[in-house]
Amino acid sequence: MPVVHFGYWPETLEKWVCEGHLREEEIRGWGDGNSVDIALNARLGFDFGWQCMSYMNCGLTPEFESKVVAEFPDGTKHVRGGDGVTYLSKPGAGSIPAHVDYLLKDRAAWEEHYKHRYQWSEQRVDLAVLAKQRAAASRENPYGLHCGSLYGSIRNVLTVEGSCYLLADDEALFTEIIDANADLCYRNVQVALKSGVAFDFIHFWEDICFKNGPLITPSVFEEKVGPHYKRITDLARAHGIDICSVDCDGMIDALIPTWIKNGVNTMFPIEVGTWGASIRPWREKYGKELRGVGGMNKTVFAHDRAAVDAEIERLKPLVALGGYIPCPDHRIAPDAQWDNVRYYCDRMRYAFG
Repeated sequence: MPVVHFGYWPETLEKWVCEGHLREEEIRGWGDGNSVDIALNARLGFDFGWQCMSYMNCGLTPEFESKVVAEFPDGTKHVRGGDGVTYLSKPGAGSIPAHVDYLLKDRAAWEEHYKHRYQWSEQRVDLAVLAKQRAAASRENPYGLHCGSLYGSIRNVLTVEGSCYLLADDEALFTEIIDANADLCYRNVQVALKSGVAFDFIHFWEDICFKNGPLITPSVFEEKVGPHYKRITDLARAHGIDICSVDCDGMIDALIPTWIKNGVNTMFPIEVGTWGASIRPWREKYGKELRGVGGMNKTVFAHDRAAVDAEIERLKPLVALGGYIPCPDHRIAPDAQWDNVRYYCDRMRYAFG
């Protein structure tokens, strides 16, 4: 079984440089799956990161011009981002910013500002870049194609509150936005797979749940988004790709039926979180068709080797279920000790190698 990770916070790598474990040039330009990431794998003992994949342009094109719309004496700013959402920016804050306003509230805004930004064009898929990225990846490890987001990106543009209002006020427009975004993602995947570039799995990003459940009503998700997953996963399987993965944070249990029904069979990152997510109850409910990557409690990296050993022991019966690869359930945080991460990789290889 491979020893897999989900990347690092930049602050983690910077801390390890300050502690003398890495040199500044060894982290410069780090990104998921690139040459710097691969070199870090060798230093720490990981085989690969699950985010090792090629990306296409599935976003708003062109983006809005980012600009400051208001400034306040304490240094706080209201900044309109590339998605048309105005965010609260606070000095020194490193978390996900809160929104204070958004542009896409009705059909007039859709027609004037957004509809043309969801149009597909050949420039969205650079086949030469896809081929180059795939050729640079190790043939011993899986390499994915990122298929975009079928609802998470829409949630970003509409905001959580805005998406709820729009569904109630103009369901036809809500559906049209989902369909336009999904068609764009489908066209990108279609071109990438027809190119002949070999991929081992496809991957979606969503992040549409929080610690108590989904940020969208499951029945709405099933009706309006589910069929779009089916189109893309069917296309992938027609090209010999059986592993279809989704990155969704939070308590995802209520959305799993839609994903499984529509061909998405691999859950990631399985957040241990405050609710202790685990592949075991999902496997008991859905059988071996459901697979998983993640579910390793990365907080043990801040403690000691005994904590790492205990976590590996907790994972052993889950690995025995099959179809499951442990992976720290989000990027390795700045409290992680270098020696503990290296020890984890060594122990995982000994326990499951």
